[in-house]
Amino acid sequence: MEHPGFYVLAGPFSLSEVAKATGSVLPENSGDEIGSRRVENVRSLADAGPDDVSFLDNRKYLPQLETTKAGACLVLPSLIERVPEGTVPLVTPKPYRGFARALAFFYPSALWPSVADTSGGPAGVHPDAELEKGVVVEAGVVVGPEARIGAGSRIAAGAVIGRRVCLGRDCYIGAQSTIQHTLIGDRVIIHAGARLGQDGFGFAMDKEGHIKVPQIGRVVIQNDVEIGANTTIDRGALKDTIIGEGTKIDNLVQIGHNVVIGRHCVIVAQTGISGSAQLGDFVVMGGQSGTVGHIRVGNGAHIAGASHPKDDVPAGARVGGTPARPLRQWGREIAMLTKLAKSGGESG
Repeated sequence: MEHPGFYVLAGPFSLSEVAKATGSVLPENSGDEIGSRRVENVRSLADAGPDDVSFLDNRKYLPQLETTKAGACLVLPSLIERVPEGTVPLVTPKPYRGFARALAFFYPSALWPSVADTSGGPAGVHPDAELEKGVVVEAGVVVGPEARIGAGSRIAAGAVIGRRVCLGRDCYIGAQSTIQHTLIGDRVIIHAGARLGQDGFGFAMDKEGHIKVPQIGRVVIQNDVEIGANTTIDRGALKDTIIGEGTKIDNLVQIGHNVVIGRHCVIVAQTGISGSAQLGDFVVMGGQSGTVGHIRVGNGAHIAGASHPKDDVPAGARVGGTPARPLRQWGREIAMLTKLAKSGGESG
């Protein structure tokens, strides 16, 4: 059964309506035919089709602009010539701000996500939720409409399972945790107080003020994942935030929107992974480590505790320090600084 999605889509809209809503302009000499062309959704450059609007704000993604199939794209005036034939440029000096407005236009309810319907009576399991055989629901749990919970799963006291959330079989959801906009596989353990599927930290920021960017993606948790207490995993902006099968995440970890974590990774407590970072399989991140956004960490790489890579980390690499560099180099630097500090003290 195909999942119906979490958000109400308001489109389609004409390109003239989209331009007005986003503060952009159509190219000069655009006729009524271009302005009346209708688009249905907002998608990333790589995923967009002829019925979608996309945007480019980071020049790192110029190759994706040149091959996009989007019907229209929010771009800087200087990049009009890079927009491929068949894609209508929506010209704006602030494409990311326009993107935020486009999402709010197409998904007006995304800023106020629905978790549970209170119209049917007191808190509890909504009559439209589907619970398979053997599900245990403890006191104070709220299960929203159209949520689905697989056989053998247990929901501890005070947890909230939001509207249309799908939870697999033999899972455990800890007390006082909240799950929304999330699809979860089988045999997943989520400890007390975890927060999954809240909106990502996305703002179009400038001197005029900061516009909130609606987050219309999901969180996808694959089989056999364990997530520690009070860990937070933000839902994606357009694409999904994904946690690969068998990955183990400690307490108090923050995972930003659009992050992709591979299979069988180990993420230790107080780690922070910024938006759109991608981790391969069997990656290990030590406690209090973190990444900047949009970088790739290769398969089997290890990041030492309290270390922070700012660039891509090759597969199998061992890195440490801030900014992170190869572990042996970092170790030699620490040893040299220690030696200099001792010699300076002795000479004084």
